[in-house]
Amino acid sequence: MGLDVHKDAIAVATCGPDRTDEPVFVGPIATRECDVDKLVRRLQSKASRLVFAYETGACGYVLYRHLADKGLERLVVAQSLIPRKAGDRVKTDRRDAVQLARLLRSGDLASVCDPGD
Repeated sequence: MGLDVHKDAIAVATCGPDRTDEPVFVGPIATRECDVDKLVRRLQSKASRLVFAYETGACGYVLYRHLADKGLERLVVAQSLIPRKAGDRVKTDRRDAVQLARLLRSGDLASVCDPGD
């Protein structure tokens, strides 16, 4: 699952295990823990394994700790380590979340150590 995390909202995209399926943009959710819990419950009913990936940033610390407390897998990636196509400069929350989900499924994301651990 790719998450584009900001102060007021989190853009969410998911990928199925089949590499031929395109990532699906789920939509934005609020950043409160209860909203994240609701998303997790909804997605756990559809998938046997959830893995969350999002870019490093000040807004991700609370989310990281919350997901860790729930025992969920998470990957925090440095924006500079995310592969980008040459000339791809248009950034939107939706595109970022979908790209993170796609790269997570393909194994092309490198996790960085989180100082919150």
